[in-house]
Amino acid sequence: MSVLTTEPTSTVSREALSGEASPRAIAVLITLHGEPHRAAIEAGVARVASRWSAADGDIAAFEAFCVKHLVTDHSERTRLLARLEKALEQIDGHLYEMRRTLRRHHDLRGDEFPGVDDILAQFDPSPDLSEQLYKQKIAHLALLNFPKPTLSTMLKEGPNWSDSDWAAARVAQNFGPRIPSGLADRARKVSFESGSFVSHFHVPVGGMVDANGKRWFEADRKLIAHWLVREEIKAGYGDADGIAKQRALSWVMARHIDGSIPARVMSGEEKRDWDPERNTIAGGAPGETLGLARYEHWIANFHMAREFDPLFPDEPSAIARKFALEREMPETEVEQLMIALLESPVRRDLAAFMAKKLGRTLEPFDIYFEDVIEAKPATEMNAAVKARFANAKELEAKLPTVLRELGFEAKDADFLGTRVTVEICKGAGHAMRPQLEGYGAWLRTSSLDAELGWDGFDTAMHELGHNLEQLCSTYFVSRPALRGVPNTACTEAFAFLYQALAKRVLGMEDAAAAERQFAADSVMTMLSACQIAGPSLLELRAWRWLYANPSATAAQLRDEVLRIADDLWTRYYERDFGKDPYRILAAYQHMIAHPLYLPDYTLGHMMSHQIRSYMRGKDLAVETKRITSLGCLTPDRWMRLAVGGPVSAEALVRDAGIGLHLLA
Repeated sequence: MSVLTTEPTSTVSREALSGEASPRAIAVLITLHGEPHRAAIEAGVARVASRWSAADGDIAAFEAFCVKHLVTDHSERTRLLARLEKALEQIDGHLYEMRRTLRRHHDLRGDEFPGVDDILAQFDPSPDLSEQLYKQKIAHLALLNFPKPTLSTMLKEGPNWSDSDWAAARVAQNFGPRIPSGLADRARKVSFESGSFVSHFHVPVGGMVDANGKRWFEADRKLIAHWLVREEIKAGYGDADGIAKQRALSWVMARHIDGSIPARVMSGEEKRDWDPERNTIAGGAPGETLGLARYEHWIANFHMAREFDPLFPDEPSAIARKFALEREMPETEVEQLMIALLESPVRRDLAAFMAKKLGRTLEPFDIYFEDVIEAKPATEMNAAVKARFANAKELEAKLPTVLRELGFEAKDADFLGTRVTVEICKGAGHAMRPQLEGYGAWLRTSSLDAELGWDGFDTAMHELGHNLEQLCSTYFVSRPALRGVPNTACTEAFAFLYQALAKRVLGMEDAAAAERQFAADSVMTMLSACQIAGPSLLELRAWRWLYANPSATAAQLRDEVLRIADDLWTRYYERDFGKDPYRILAAYQHMIAHPLYLPDYTLGHMMSHQIRSYMRGKDLAVETKRITSLGCLTPDRWMRLAVGGPVSAEALVRDAGIGLHLLA
């Protein structure tokens, strides 16, 4: 895949505009509007000049556009902002709904139409929307009149901004570089193929045997990697002789990570015993293996990102764009938050607590251990879910009741609960927000064949947290341009918060032991945050390595990922969990389907606990609605308004330490 080295469109040269057109336009505008507006005029004209192409018109057209469309009167700027907000809301909202509908059968289980669903899912009703917004001058109009602040500016000046100031910034930030349609098409294809690879990567485990030769699953059972393999490892704590199952599944994870799963096992053709530790079939050689497919998708994502790099001179890498433009948190700050978590002294006490709880020396897969109060058998958990929710549709019907039970007023419980549609998807689960008033949110989760099951319900509660944020930040925020939350970590905060309430919803939480439950949840959240912090750091360092080695092959990337996994494990995990032959930190499939997303989970755990700790003694429903209605500010500003302080691991580390003493 070639790397783009030229401008995406034939543009009027910056020299021509800056040397002739821009000063002349600026002079005319200052004459018309006055010297007090000089700074705004110069900045606005420069923004338009940087995005003006030959297709937009010649120098005279550029000057005429600036003269005609600059708005300096305060009341008229207010009207313009409202107009642009509404226009973008309608454009983005309706296109979002169209895309969701087109992907529906590709994403969901049932009524599949092989071949057809993939084609529909890849159809984009507006493949050149970004370019059309420029060609038809909406983008130029916004950039001429409203500043487009950098992250550093928002962090410094944002605390003093009004809602209108924030809305103006968000409107202008809608308009990035001009993306050639061919590049957008290729990016969409690469993203789709990576996501499809992950969503269809279900490992057949019916023939898997542990070190004792025992099979653990029915013959046709498949587990999506890494999610359901991980969940079955966790479920092993409730199984007799579960440690043998956990070790075998960890080797399944290892084979997925390095690509050594036998091809006949993966295709479902192989019915004989597969020993993943020795990687043998019926005691013999594994035959052809999957190889480098996973890393080929990773490499494809990287090369795709490099094609975009020249279009973002201020954020010239996928890493910079993820942190500065999407996450809106400095890269070094996020990295240090994760390292501080992993270096916390309380982790030694956590490990000692876990070893005592399990009655044995910890092993690598114990990083997934979370249920510090009890680890009920999967059959019991599935039965508890079935007793309350026979299936996904019953869960959907009962959501208003569930929200009432969690403290929402009847009006809000009905409003929010009836706007969530529950569906069973092919992957591990996800949530989709409404982009327009009048629409609802979509909760998608996994399911057993004949019932929802604990895994599906636990995921559903996570996605419900997303849905509540999505609905509140759509319907209750102050203005359209501020809908949503600052970044995905903020919505993950509420997803984790409501996932922690799953047992309460099933009637399995002892109300009299609320203090003990909070202690347990603090410990579990700390364990979860530390578990995901390692993969988060691994992916970040792998992407840094790719940028330092842009010609790397998929094989070289795999070797580097395994090396980074070993290094991070030795540094932050080996003391407590022993040596790791599985390279378990490299398991997460988000690295393929959602590049550089993982730190949002770590941040989400921290922020979720900060919010939950803050909410103690307060009304859960009231605070959920208040916080999720703050609007799309920076995460730092949002957290300061939400809980009175910046994003920090301090509350989590403190409460985990206190929790350990209460649980001992």
